[in-house]
Amino acid sequence: MIKQKLTKLNWFTICLFSFMGGIAWNIENMYFNTFLYNSVYANASEAAMAGSMAPTTAISRMVSLSAIAAVLTTFIMGTLSDKMKNRKLFISGGYILWGLVTAAFGFITRDNIAAILGLSDEAKILTATVWVVIVMDIIMTFMGSTSNDAAFNAWITDITTPKIRPTMETALTFVGFLSVATVMGVGSLAQSGAVSYQNFFLVLGLIVTACGIAGLFLIKNPPYISKENEVSSSYWADLFYGFRPTVVKENIRLYLALFAIGFSSVSYQVFFPYLLVYLQYVILPDNGGFENILTPSVIVTAVIAVIALVVGMVVLLKVSGKNKAAGLISSAVLATAGLLILSTSTDIRVVLIGVVPAVLGNLVMGIQLNAAIKDFIPEGKAGLFQGIRMIFTVLIPMVVGPWLGDLACRNSAVTYVNEYNVETIVPSKSMFVYAAIVSVFVLAPLFILNKKGFKVEEKEAV
Repeated sequence: MIKQKLTKLNWFTICLFSFMGGIAWNIENMYFNTFLYNSVYANASEAAMAGSMAPTTAISRMVSLSAIAAVLTTFIMGTLSDKMKNRKLFISGGYILWGLVTAAFGFITRDNIAAILGLSDEAKILTATVWVVIVMDIIMTFMGSTSNDAAFNAWITDITTPKIRPTMETALTFVGFLSVATVMGVGSLAQSGAVSYQNFFLVLGLIVTACGIAGLFLIKNPPYISKENEVSSSYWADLFYGFRPTVVKENIRLYLALFAIGFSSVSYQVFFPYLLVYLQYVILPDNGGFENILTPSVIVTAVIAVIALVVGMVVLLKVSGKNKAAGLISSAVLATAGLLILSTSTDIRVVLIGVVPAVLGNLVMGIQLNAAIKDFIPEGKAGLFQGIRMIFTVLIPMVVGPWLGDLACRNSAVTYVNEYNVETIVPSKSMFVYAAIVSVFVLAPLFILNKKGFKVEEKEAV
């Protein structure tokens, strides 16, 4: 059995690996997209653009294929980590390779790809470079899903109890904020051209690798992983364990929580892959550029938005602590309302107002649902369910979400003209309407889950 309190070393290790994992995932989810726009597609001629796929389509395909790779990897490696009873090997080794692959992205350019493949046609060079980025993204996803999605998430489940998890998920949410802020702070320099993408990927990638090396000394495998709760002797039987009808029936609350977080994640992925491009090519130009955006009214609105977000977070988490269903349903409604506000205008003040309920709702839902999912996973079988979790949190969201976002962008046909007078499709505010429609469906599994109940039996302390 495991202790009711985490050691300081485990808290430090969880926060460190969550932060560095957030660095790597946010580089992939946020800046590979701007890398395509600002580096791979930059200065491309009209002939090259006409002979290749549109940037929004490239992003959609990259995200979808990455999601498929993530889920397959988590199924295979999560089950293997259970069989080998060694989370440490998968976490540390995966982070080391994850960082190295990330660092390699800076060397992907049209000139380098043309030289390696011996291409001279502009359209073929652009297409080949885009596909190299997509394939490298898949390789990076394999490393990240092995270490973070499969092994690290299972390790957290191994060493925590239902009493600890809401606090832990809240702490990890703020750690996630720090990783996003770090990546955006450094990434904004790459996006503006002040720092090259090569240096951006290289430095942050090597830091992730250093974290993996540190994990060889910090991470300890829970004793009960190797002694108790043995899974099936057949690897292939374990691989498909979560699909068995009897398993689904016995763990129906787990699958309801997965459906809820699945709809929420699809809604999020409708706009998230396009968000930074939307800010750069739509929001900033519509508000007079960065030099004109920091007006007194905008600053006041931003301050009020931050205060409202912090206060709302505290209130909603307190509500969720007393009544999870009330907190979750309120969060779903807030998220939907925020997305609808974001769909109405590109004015920066409206955007700041809409961000508050949208972010607040998504954050609290993420905290509570991720904690509930860990609660509902049978003890000793954390690795077996990581692939199932990834179907709902990654595969379906990252295939369906970006496709809906691309559809919204194409139907709106918002474009910009680059320095070569080539017209390119950019994201539009209509993607938030599509996201809001999907968000409504979160309520169905939440109502059913409320009837089933959230309470789980606490594991005994040592």
